[in-house]
Amino acid sequence: HSIVSKITAVPSGFTPNPKVVELLVRRSKMLDSQTPAIDWAMGEALAFGSMLLDKKTVRMSGQDCGRGTFSHRHAILHDYNTEEQLVLLNHLSEEQAHLWLYNSPLSEFAVLGFEYGYSAISTDGLTLWEAQFGDFTNGAQVIIDQFISSAEEKWGQVSNLTMLLPHGYEGQGPEHSSARLERFLQLCAEDNMFVCNFTTPAQYFHALRRQVYAPYRKPMIVMSPKGILRQPILVLSEFTDRQFEEIIDDQAITNPETVRRVIFCSGKVYYDLLAERTKIEAHDVAIVRVEQLYPF
Repeated sequence: HSIVSKITAVPSGFTPNPKVVELLVRRSKMLDSQTPAIDWAMGEALAFGSMLLDKKTVRMSGQDCGRGTFSHRHAILHDYNTEEQLVLLNHLSEEQAHLWLYNSPLSEFAVLGFEYGYSAISTDGLTLWEAQFGDFTNGAQVIIDQFISSAEEKWGQVSNLTMLLPHGYEGQGPEHSSARLERFLQLCAEDNMFVCNFTTPAQYFHALRRQVYAPYRKPMIVMSPKGILRQPILVLSEFTDRQFEEIIDDQAITNPETVRRVIFCSGKVYYDLLAERTKIEAHDVAIVRVEQLYPF
């Protein structure tokens, strides 16, 4: 609650865009005990905020990552009149660590290479790179092949670099859809990295924190969503009382004996399947979510 109150209150004299003011008001009510509705950006902000308060530095670069490609993050606010910038996550406490945010050039090879090197040296925090669209990561394929997927085996060089790759076939064209998940899975061996496709903000929250607090350091590839960015999760206890789950069973099935078919899926397609099951009343179909595709 203290993090939410700090990242939704703008200091006097600072005038954000009116649309951003509406966003901050909505965020301020997300932990309301009557109607908790935590979306993807808030789940991320809570993960970042909790780490910053624990003196863990967070660094993120990417093409428009301050705002977020889909206008969902708004971690950097801009004064409507003076163009002054404000990062509310850097005003949680006088003793916190710093959140560094950089809108980087459309040069994936150069930027991801830099961030990989940074993550190898900055060992007490989290380093992230976000592609504007997951497809664009192929411009950095050499970094992925030579370093991210293999440096630990080759040189004992560990990293907790986290790559956020927005993907999903949602009408935005052939260059804005697929993060080419299969390329990453082909590079997986010997527990060299995590490859994930989450369905809830809470899962994202826990996975980000695992990158910092686990006793090992591994890169994490996240097929991050587009269509479900604003889909709220209504159970606050998934943040406070649970931990990351590699696989999420179908809680709607009370009697396994009645199940005729089991569908395994990951990411946004889960919600499409859920809606169709409800529509046609296919109560004999169980839908299991594979949140972490590797290690399986």
